[in-house]
Amino acid sequence: MIRAFIVSFLTFLYILVVGLPFLIHAWLTQTTDKLYHVGVNGARLALWLSGVKLDVHGLEKIPHGRAAIYMPNHQSNCDPPAVISILPDVLVMAKHEFFRVPVLGPAMVLRGFIPVDRKNRERAIAAVEQAVESMKAGNSFMAFPEGTRSPDGRLQTFKKGLFVMAIKAGALIVPVSVSGARKIMPKGQFAIHPGNVRITIHDPISAADYSLERRKDLIEVTRQAILKGLDPEEWPLEESQKSAEKTPLEE
Repeated sequence: MIRAFIVSFLTFLYILVVGLPFLIHAWLTQTTDKLYHVGVNGARLALWLSGVKLDVHGLEKIPHGRAAIYMPNHQSNCDPPAVISILPDVLVMAKHEFFRVPVLGPAMVLRGFIPVDRKNRERAIAAVEQAVESMKAGNSFMAFPEGTRSPDGRLQTFKKGLFVMAIKAGALIVPVSVSGARKIMPKGQFAIHPGNVRITIHDPISAADYSLERRKDLIEVTRQAILKGLDPEEWPLEESQKSAEKTPLEE
């Protein structure tokens, strides 16, 4: 708990002391690249203070020059800074609560991040449509297909909204497996435990090859890719049971 307090305090201090001047600069110049990279450096600082080491695989599979949606599984609050710190520049679809944080919220809005209110269906649909237009303009996104953190670290059911978005934008989906993050910051606990997080980037999937009627197929293909980079204890219970029931010949 002491580490969590220290990391939270120093991260917020970084946002105020370093982020505020760059936010003002972005307002004045209407350019946000420097502000974005200050934010990414802040994410890396938070990871370092937390004692988190990243083991990254598949960086060569990142598509360049084309809009993509990077879709990681979501185990803990460690996931966003861990994933965004290793990706090329991306926008983020995040809970609208984050946009209320001083300095951070205005910076996210200025950069083009999109708030999502999961409790308001109309606003959630509007957020998807806004993201579609942004992707058509060439922007890439990072968003969590599960919608929220897993309570036990196991992969949850995927929401359909991001896949509708990818199909409408004709974008690439890049599945990303995040393994070990729950041990760092378990959901429901104000605690940080130093450790390793393995991030695996998988082959891009072209959403343009799928229609809205086939979005369930796209969801399943993405889900299976993410599963490949997770440990058995992070699989959904039904997947673990299937694996346990296999005979040696089936394996």
